[in-house]
Amino acid sequence: MQLLIRQFRPSDKDAVLTLFSAGTLEHIRPCFHNAMTSPVYLTITLALCVGGYLLGSVLGAVVLPGIWVGLIYYCCHELYASYVRDKLQTDMQDIPGSYLSRPDNCFWVAEAEVDGRAQIMGMVAVAGKESGKERHGELFRMIISPLCRRRGLGVRMAQTVIDFCKERGFSEVVLETSSTQTAAVALYKKLGFSLVVSHSKTHAPFWTTMLSKVKILRMKKHLK
Repeated sequence: MQLLIRQFRPSDKDAVLTLFSAGTLEHIRPCFHNAMTSPVYLTITLALCVGGYLLGSVLGAVVLPGIWVGLIYYCCHELYASYVRDKLQTDMQDIPGSYLSRPDNCFWVAEAEVDGRAQIMGMVAVAGKESGKERHGELFRMIISPLCRRRGLGVRMAQTVIDFCKERGFSEVVLETSSTQTAAVALYKKLGFSLVVSHSKTHAPFWTTMLSKVKILRMKKHLK
């Protein structure tokens, strides 16, 4: 499959928004699995089963843990779904204005021909930031279509951002990803990014992030 990495065009918008939404929402399932298979949550689920049964109700042994599991799934779903809703109303609503109107920002897509039609297979963005006398680039919106994973496209897209940041004279590239995105974390480490800090501050309510057992990982790659 021939893949061309190029700058975003206005005609790409619908395909990019579809890829962004689908690529973000697919993290709901691994997030839920990661939370429910943790020793603490397994213990809580079992305790609710036993508690419901001891209360003299077989139905309670099913309903109580069912409510608990449903709550955790809701938190995992809302964490990512609310993120998509927010971004579709902000920077992703106006990609040219957000990423192509300043020389220190950019937005790229990976295009491939499938069955005679050009399709968007990947996306990534960068925004220039200033911290004192230093300038750095922040990598955003890195999503690869399932059709093109494990083919090196993720490395190529991330390297495109790194090369851009070097050309702009930035001192480093930073990014944030979630702890459930293990493949992305492995890719960034392969490219020389290191973990700076982990935190639980997201756009979602604190209790949603806490019950989802998700950590936000901030990573950095020095360029100088």
